[in-house]
Amino acid sequence: MAEIKVNPTRMELKKLKGRLATARRGHKLLKDKRDELMKQFLDIVREAKVLREQLNDRFSMIDARFAAAAATSDSRMLTEALMLPGRQGKLTVSTRNVMSVNVPVFHYEAPDAGTEGGLNYGLAFTSGELDDAVAALTDATDELIRLSELEKAALMLCDEIERTRRRVNALEYIMIPQYETAIRSITMKLDENERGNTSRLMKVKDMMLAEEIAKRKAQSGDADEDEE
Repeated sequence: MAEIKVNPTRMELKKLKGRLATARRGHKLLKDKRDELMKQFLDIVREAKVLREQLNDRFSMIDARFAAAAATSDSRMLTEALMLPGRQGKLTVSTRNVMSVNVPVFHYEAPDAGTEGGLNYGLAFTSGELDDAVAALTDATDELIRLSELEKAALMLCDEIERTRRRVNALEYIMIPQYETAIRSITMKLDENERGNTSRLMKVKDMMLAEEIAKRKAQSGDADEDEE
């Protein structure tokens, strides 16, 4: 870990202490954000898991109905029925904010069901199995859109969690230790300078005391000579 190169002055020490306090506050906020993102992510993943399992069961049933329709109907009839253009719905996308992440929200407006119950073909020449399969597939549209919304939100939250985790680690293992090391280094240097200054002052004081004592002794000797 590279050390921060700073001048060992009290001004730099004050600046570093301010940066350290800011880094610690940012670290706490980012940790709280990461924890809340994880909570939201897990809630979305659980809902998506349940919905996907339900859709898997539904599509297994739909596949079985299509297989029954293919077995009991003429392949040409099936091709002609399913190649007709489908009705078009309207899908609009908005967003909602989840811990500073704008996740998509899908709004689907289904087309008018019409006279055939929402089917794209007439019922005169098709089997009941095909009608049931197509109707069940149409009914699954809302769940499919909801699952797409949940999985897209999960991916976006996962990316944000990873970015937040990197920032938390950078503060926790790089920036904060660098600031703490620099503060200790400057503090030790200032303490060392202060001890040096104290030692020099004590030496100067001792020298002044010695000079004063010598001066007084000299004055005392001169006084003794005058008395004689």
